[in-house]
Amino acid sequence: MISAMKRRAFLYPGEEIRLSRSPKLHLHGVAKHAVDVGRMRLFVTASLFCVAFAAITGRLVELMVMTDGGEVEFARSASAPVVEPQFGRADITDRNGVLIATNLPTVNLFADAVKVPDAAAAAAKIVTVLPDLAYEDVFKKLSSNQRFVYLRRHLTPAEQVAVNRLGIPGVDFENAERRTYPQGALFAHAIGATDFDNHGAAGVEKAFDEQLRSNAKPLALSLDIRVQNAVRDALAAGISKFHADAGSALVMNVHSGELLAMVSLPDFDPKTLATAPENARFNRATLGLYEMGSTFKLFTAAMALDTGYIPIDKRYDATQPIKVGRFTISDSHPENRWLSVPEILMLSSNIGAAKMALDVGTETQKAFLRKLGLMSPLPLELPETGTPQYPSTWREINTITISYGHGISVTPVHVATAVSALVNGGILIPPTIVKRDTGAAIPGRQVVSKKTSDSMRAIMRMIVLEGTGKQAAAKGYMVGGKTGSAEKVTRTGGYSKSSLRTSFVSAFPMDAPQFVVLVILDEPQGTKETYNFATAGWNAAPTAGAVIAKVAPLLGVYPAEHGETFAPLPQLLMAEHKGTDLAADTFTTAPTPDDGPAPSFKPAMNKADAGQVPAVAMAGNGARASDEIG
Repeated sequence: MISAMKRRAFLYPGEEIRLSRSPKLHLHGVAKHAVDVGRMRLFVTASLFCVAFAAITGRLVELMVMTDGGEVEFARSASAPVVEPQFGRADITDRNGVLIATNLPTVNLFADAVKVPDAAAAAAKIVTVLPDLAYEDVFKKLSSNQRFVYLRRHLTPAEQVAVNRLGIPGVDFENAERRTYPQGALFAHAIGATDFDNHGAAGVEKAFDEQLRSNAKPLALSLDIRVQNAVRDALAAGISKFHADAGSALVMNVHSGELLAMVSLPDFDPKTLATAPENARFNRATLGLYEMGSTFKLFTAAMALDTGYIPIDKRYDATQPIKVGRFTISDSHPENRWLSVPEILMLSSNIGAAKMALDVGTETQKAFLRKLGLMSPLPLELPETGTPQYPSTWREINTITISYGHGISVTPVHVATAVSALVNGGILIPPTIVKRDTGAAIPGRQVVSKKTSDSMRAIMRMIVLEGTGKQAAAKGYMVGGKTGSAEKVTRTGGYSKSSLRTSFVSAFPMDAPQFVVLVILDEPQGTKETYNFATAGWNAAPTAGAVIAKVAPLLGVYPAEHGETFAPLPQLLMAEHKGTDLAADTFTTAPTPDDGPAPSFKPAMNKADAGQVPAVAMAGNGARASDEIG
């Protein structure tokens, strides 16, 4: 028994249940062949997948590591056209970048009337959430069978949600943009407005429509929001104080032609252009054509002095009216004496201005006004601009009346541009409402000599110191200017003595002019404060003075210590009297007693002209007077 146990092989625990290594199943014939074929197919398929993945992996490595991506860009450009980026309408800003006009995203409500199952029910639902729409109009559109018809433009987000909740088949929304004007009516006449399709309809929006629609770069205007706001406030106060029907005001840089402010009142909110009254839409600053009255005497005097044969101290006989046919030219307050060129402007003598013009001659007058741009269309970047009106046949009587601003009509911007040339050294610079690039060449041409320009500055200064423009004085700013009170033309063709358009054109500071300010009031009324006088010295002049006092600090001009005493005319007259050139410091220092006596030039001012209390008013006499009617 023991020997039998020794013959059995030794097994480890559990080894007796280990599976046998010998196959339990043996395949033969067809079965074995089928298995072998299956194994081969699996091997081939796996190999193909490995090759494909290897190729893809290799290509990815090549694109990401071995190349710069140019082939990808080429493939993209070959497979689909490149779509150029689309810009909305460009913004408009003031000269300092303050936003004036921009776009807001919005939606339009439209309908495919064919898909609307019940037009009546749909219209009733829509007008409940959009009460500004009329049921009849909506129903007519929804029952028109048109495939596309607008129901309402520019919905607010709340309105869009309300309409969407109605769930009306065939009614949908279209993405759009709406032009908005953050400054409201402040820039109304300059900026204009757009139509429902966001295309320019007026003002800068219309003039630069193509540029604004094709360029994302904002358009910077020459206007300054600070100056614009100050001018508008001062003009509105003047209109209210003197009970005028309307008014306009400008501020222009005399060395660049840039308009820093352009206001026309009444005005309108650009978003309501379509419904604004015509009187509010009318741009009096650029489109209005007016007989400017005695402000034109500045051009008459400059013309006379620039000829070279009429000296500044030349005197004209103003003792008697001028009679031409059935017309009589007279002064409102006759001095009945001979007047020098400065006195003619300081006293605003029609007789003196007429005689200066006759001395120069009709053809010279026409040529001079044409040279100043006063007979050409206004070259300003706005669609609303006026073209001067003047006689087709220029007779002697026209020469006389045009010398004091009647018989020719121009826009306020025409006047501001021409006066800028008179005070900036004699260079006429085209006006612009677009900001000029820093360092860019400024177009301009010499139209009067520097000597004439210096003389006009001296005379304009004396008009404010001693003449009809006293109430325009803004302390310390050395203001110079000229009043103008033109009788308005009636519907029957004559002139109304009770309806005036008053103006004051000024420059400051007169020692080195930088800015021109023009204020015009339409039909101002006399008040108790003005002793019932309604002429420019009593209303337009103080309004211009208020404008200057407000805007000068904003423009970097500060009161000068000698501002109230600066008066270069005595030195100028002395130099003319001695036959010498002006002293180099004529326009930089105030005259001193050491300068010696100058030729007599101070006029015997009528108190009404000088803006003082007139004797007739103090005595209770209601007699009408004016600082000038020409």
